[in-house]
Parts: sequence; C-alpha cells; structure tokens
Amino acid sequence: MPRTATRTRRTLRKAALGAAGLVGFLVVWQLIPTLGIISPQYLPYATDTLAGLAQMLTDLEFWRNVGYTMTSWGIGLLIATVLGVSLGTVIGLVPFLRRATHTTVEFLRPIPSVALIPLAILVYGLQMQAALVIIVFASFWQMFVQVLYGVADVDTVARDTARSFGLGRGSRLFNLVLPTALPYVMTGLRLAASVALILAITAEMVITNPGLGRLINTARNAGDTVALYALVVVTGLLGLVINLVFRFIERRSLSWHQSVRGEEVL
Repeated sequence: MPRTATRTRRTLRKAALGAAGLVGFLVVWQLIPTLGIISPQYLPYATDTLAGLAQMLTDLEFWRNVGYTMTSWGIGLLIATVLGVSLGTVIGLVPFLRRATHTTVEFLRPIPSVALIPLAILVYGLQMQAALVIIVFASFWQMFVQVLYGVADVDTVARDTARSFGLGRGSRLFNLVLPTALPYVMTGLRLAASVALILAITAEMVITNPGLGRLINTARNAGDTVALYALVVVTGLLGLVINLVFRFIERRSLSWHQSVRGEEVL
C-alpha cells in the first residue's frame, strides 16, 4: 500500500509539473507578440491560435485529413516494423550476413528520406504509395538497427547453455533471442512511430497528398497564420499522444524487465 501511494504521488507530481510547464509556455507565447518582440502577423497570439484550434475541431474536413495522415502513418509503420523485425532477426542471427551487409547498411541508413521523394513521385505519382515509400524507408532503419543490436546482445553463456541442453533453433529463438531483443524492439517501435509521423506530414506537404501536411501548405499559401500555427499544434499533440501510447505499451510489455522494474522502485 505505501508503494502504491508513493507511485500515485509521483504520478501526480509529474502531471502537475507538466501542466505548469505547459501554462508557462503558453504565457510566454502570449507575451511575445503582446510586447512586440515578434509581430502578430508572424506569430499570432496563443489565445487566437487556441480559438482557431477549437474551431477546427468542429470541422469534419479537418478530421478527414487527420484520418488520411494517420492512415498513411499506420500502414507505413506496420510495413517498416514487419520488415525491420524480420530482416533484423535473420541478419543478426547469421554472422556471415551481418558482415556481408554491414557496408550496405551503413551506406543506406544515413540517406535523408526526403531525398527519395522525387524518385517516389516518379514511380508512384502523387499518390499515397509515394508517401509510404518515404515513411517506410525512414522508419525501417529505426526498427532494423535496434533489432540487430538486440539479437546480438544475447548472452554468450546463455546461448552455449541452450545448445548444451539440446534446444533446437526454434526453441532458442523464442525462449532466448526474442526475450533478449524485445526491449530493443520496443524502443525501435517507439522511435519508428515518431519518425513515421514526421515523414507522413512531410510527404503530404511535398507530394500534396490529402492530410495535415497539405492543410499546413494551404494555410501558409493563404497567409492564415492562425490556422497554420493551430495545425502545427495539432501535429505536436499527435506526436505527444503517439509517444505516450507507445511508452505505455513498452512499459506493459516489459513489466518483467529490470529497466522498467527499476523505474517503478525509484
């Protein structure tokens, strides 16, 4: 019971600090155009932006565009996760493949995803598939590299012990490799989810697919700074929600792991 009470107080304290930080940010935002540091033409008042956001929330077309963005985000993240986990596991378990692909991975991984947009448009045109190419490419490396490190982190003594007990490849994979790699997989999934959202919105801005990115472009071209900043706030809130959801999933799935149990004790 005392541990539960301590955990509750800690959660409330974090929530209070987060709320105080948000209020402070909004106050500073409101003061900057009020004091003339930046013209309201370029940085609208926080109150005007929040009012514009509230009006957006009642617009069905706005929610359709949110749905478009989240659809491309979800499909791209799913494809990247499946490919990253599959290839990362296979290459990580075979030393020869790891050595053979090292140079190729180090060459492809640093390539900026936006550099592939012209190629994606050339192949798929102004369609969602072009955006998916960008999203999958960026998110894949987050998953692949984490899985690669996770598979390689299997304890040598534990691996040798499993072999000495005659465990087959399948048994070693599910009882030794996957539990060791799972923390890495969850970290990669959380990072890939954030990267996928960034690239989904970026692709919509450049490829002009329906979604929040195209709405941001429309507001910018129309000179509607209130709508522009309101949409930026929406993208930030989406990123926050996605991060919180995947953090929750990570903590639940790794409740047995030392890192999570250590956080709960502190």
